[in-house]
Amino acid sequence: MTDRTTSHGQAPRAHKPKAAEGDRPAAPEASFIQDRKLARRLALQALFEVDSTGHRPGDVVDARLANPEPNENGDDLPVSVSKETETFLRFLVSGVVKHQKALDEIIARYAPEWPVNQLAIIDRVILRLALFEIGSSEAQTPAKVVINEAVELAKCFGGDSSPRFVNGVLGSALAEIQRKPF
Repeated sequence: MTDRTTSHGQAPRAHKPKAAEGDRPAAPEASFIQDRKLARRLALQALFEVDSTGHRPGDVVDARLANPEPNENGDDLPVSVSKETETFLRFLVSGVVKHQKALDEIIARYAPEWPVNQLAIIDRVILRLALFEIGSSEAQTPAKVVINEAVELAKCFGGDSSPRFVNGVLGSALAEIQRKPF
């Protein structure tokens, strides 16, 4: 067979070279990304509850960790929460709560036609969360990744115009937030 297909008509699978000692395998990187995605989603849910009910952030995070969301494949088994997810979740929630006034001032500057307290709670929380992560000197996540994740959260949880609104505010505030880290 010279056309590089198997006897079943499929292209052969590429063989991955074995990792040399000291090389990081691909799986932990994927796990890291999934941990961060889950932490952002749980942080969004926790911060939404804190904003809408006034519950104590630590209690809300503890409840989220005790009862995380079900798997995306539809079964009722909860997602397991790694130590990395928990650490990043607590970092995000505490950072947003601690810097909420400064975050709201940034939102007000870049969305002046929408008073922050009149924004949809979900949009306000997504913006706070993303602005804090972008502006954090400790998060070390590229701004484009944070913005993309925020837009995805807005698509999942916000209204029809939420993704465009979130993207616009974050894009406009990006230069300022990167100059003045938290």
